[in-house]
Amino acid sequence: MVMALAITGAAACRSTRSLRKVIAAPAPHPDTTAVKVLDSTLPARDLHADSMGVIHTALAGIAHNHIDFQTFSGTMHIHYQGSDGQDNEVNAVVRIKRDSIIWIEIYAKVGPMTIKAFQVLITPDSAKILDRVKKVVRLRSVSYLREQAHLPVDFGTVQNILIGNPVFLDTANVLYYRTETKGLSLFSVGRIFTNFLTLNPDNTIGHSKLDDTDPMRARTCDMTYGDYDYGGPAPAPFSTYRKISVEEKGKVDIEIGINKHYKFNEVLSYPFSIPRNYKRR
Repeated sequence: MVMALAITGAAACRSTRSLRKVIAAPAPHPDTTAVKVLDSTLPARDLHADSMGVIHTALAGIAHNHIDFQTFSGTMHIHYQGSDGQDNEVNAVVRIKRDSIIWIEIYAKVGPMTIKAFQVLITPDSAKILDRVKKVVRLRSVSYLREQAHLPVDFGTVQNILIGNPVFLDTANVLYYRTETKGLSLFSVGRIFTNFLTLNPDNTIGHSKLDDTDPMRARTCDMTYGDYDYGGPAPAPFSTYRKISVEEKGKVDIEIGINKHYKFNEVLSYPFSIPRNYKRR
């Protein structure tokens, strides 16, 4: 079953070519705390202050590119491969009302036909999944998202993943930065994950590598963002391509392409009804 659109937790199908590339643990940026005198005739230069300035500028760029919205609608093409190794490919129509509703219709091929296979409705405290093939409805709490995604996600996390905003980034605990060939990387330590976040020169997200801070767990998540649309309806550059790989005891790989006819801040409906003949599980 598809994880209700890549990490949304509705189980529906499987597919995606495996994501094998993982960013190696970064080497710390050279010591930024020392004060060096480059010339005895010049005032001392505080390299720590210089580094903090670079970090603050990068964080300001991330904040500037944060997508603030009221509603979103778009069509996504998804490849998904679960821990069982099975691949599937589906299309999904996604509608979001910020902080309130994530509504998804998932279309899959059954033989020569494409059918509406699943319908998903996620709110901050619940997840409802209609399996139109088996005529079953699953009514779950929001914790179901965590079980399916193998990540400590809540409604807000899923919303940010779908929209393309950063997740698990503790901006108050950025320990160091590293200059890359095509941008800058920041390393932050949060309560659950460390985040090695690589930015493009315009401060859009290129890559995010999450590792569990708990040494007893081997949980990791690797996210790549690409194909940014700069002239569309989004209030900031919008990533129309995502690759997500989550690994702990098993591995889940997801690849998402977003049709560029997506829309922001339009009036939307979120129809969801449970047929009487559906079994509840």
